Amino acid sequence: MPLTNYQRPKTKKMSEEQIKSLERQFEERIARDEKIEPKDWMPEKYRQTHIRQMSQHAHSEIVGMLPEGNWITRAPSLRRKVALLAKVQDEAGHGLYLYSATETLGISREEMYEQLHTGKAKYSSIFNYPTLTWADMGAIGWLVDGAAIINQVPLCSTSYGPYARAMIRVCKEESFHQRQGYEIMLKLCNGSPEQKEMAQDALNRWWWPSLMMLGPTDAASVHTEQSMKWKLKRKTNDELRQQFIDQTVPQADVLGLTIPDPDLKWNEERQSYDFGEINWDEFWQVVKGHGPMNKERMKARVGAWERGEWVRDAAMAYAEKQQERKEKEAV
Repeated sequence: MPLTNYQRPKTKKMSEEQIKSLERQFEERIARDEKIEPKDWMPEKYRQTHIRQMSQHAHSEIVGMLPEGNWITRAPSLRRKVALLAKVQDEAGHGLYLYSATETLGISREEMYEQLHTGKAKYSSIFNYPTLTWADMGAIGWLVDGAAIINQVPLCSTSYGPYARAMIRVCKEESFHQRQGYEIMLKLCNGSPEQKEMAQDALNRWWWPSLMMLGPTDAASVHTEQSMKWKLKRKTNDELRQQFIDQTVPQADVLGLTIPDPDLKWNEERQSYDFGEINWDEFWQVVKGHGPMNKERMKARVGAWERGEWVRDAAMAYAEKQQERKEKEAV
């Protein structure tokens, strides 16, 4: 049974001339920065492109709970435990917002879950790396959420209305997560030599995956050009990556940590940092399912779905009884 009541309006068979006219009107609306809403006419490719990106974003929020959830019971203090628990709950909420927004495009939540569990749909490559120490909680907040914010803030003005509105709240919460992660790193760097060494080790392991999570180079990306045209994206992958590096390097300097890139240097002419070559072979291996934690992440996700079946069944049964009661009272 679908988890959404939304049904895409059926359209009558149209002539080629009518379709071209609608496409022209659609492109004009995009050019005027108008929001496209669920019941508006849209090209099928636009719909499918948004389903792919929005569902992938939702999957990333849900799978992204796993690396940090692993440390809730091992947080070094009650304050840290409560903060981390709240953060993981936020990520669950982000996933639900985004699944709901994606459903407005006519796909059911069950279908999206099935695509994730069978490997048909992707999620962010960054979550296929292990969290080895408490410092990883700081590095994820500072770097991973920091990169996510840079990628997601432009989505607040994306052309599809439900996605843009969902992203406003998501970005506000992610911004807090980033500050929380940086504060963990700052605390470690101002602690014992061993704690600072732990923070440096976490930076060493998460720096390059964080650059990769912003997507392949513009030359290698098969989706960027069309996404830019439809204003699904406002900046290219390479532009986002450069922005992230320029923003993050001074933050590392404040912490007293070293970015693990011997080729990193300030380019006075460009007013930006030059940086070393990214290992794209590693990126594609992780995307294809061969990362350090791909199998473990999906096993945990599918297991949670299967163990929660009785809860979903109970909720549906209760909802049906409530509906039956309302119908009887209305007679």
